[in-house]
Amino acid sequence: MYPTSIFQSAELSIDDKNKLNMVINHLLFLMRIKSVSLYEHSQRVSNLAAATAIYMRLTANEITLIRNAGLLHDIGLICVPNHVLTNYPYVSKRDIQVYKRHPDLGANILESCPGMDDLIPLIRFHHERWDGTGYPKHLKKINIPLGARIIALASYYDDVIFSSPDFKHKDRPEVSRAIFSGSGILFDPDVVSAFLNVVFHNLKIG
Repeated sequence: MYPTSIFQSAELSIDDKNKLNMVINHLLFLMRIKSVSLYEHSQRVSNLAAATAIYMRLTANEITLIRNAGLLHDIGLICVPNHVLTNYPYVSKRDIQVYKRHPDLGANILESCPGMDDLIPLIRFHHERWDGTGYPKHLKKINIPLGARIIALASYYDDVIFSSPDFKHKDRPEVSRAIFSGSGILFDPDVVSAFLNVVFHNLKIG
């Protein structure tokens, strides 16, 4: 089931909102065709990122933007060959570089879609890291858009949680420790604090 009310900015007319909803729903449809697990990952990341943004008391428009970017943060992966997507990171060095192109590929896709300008930086930079070790531009700290910093952590968490078919709830404290150890290195410390409050204090997500 696809979201039916994605864009909620007061500046948009009903007609504009409907058009934007149609574009996003179409992109999500393409993503689901590519990979159901990728689609489900994007749904979870969107919910986690939006809940974190709410906890950080961002504006309604910022929360909506981050929710939307969470849905589409991995849209560039629809351009990545299936064998790379399925086996990553256990692929050749060449294929790793192919995979790492997906933030730029996703941004390029959105550049061809009307009304997506504000989402593009969040898509392009969601693999950047606080210490500058990320990609594609090796941005550091607050040079990374806040929405991208939030999505980066939400995506990391979801990847870790769902990477093993044997995951059980008791493993979450281990994930918490891993995230905390990355605070100020991989992730924005303020985002880490908000995110852990969201995930581990039973705040409503979604």
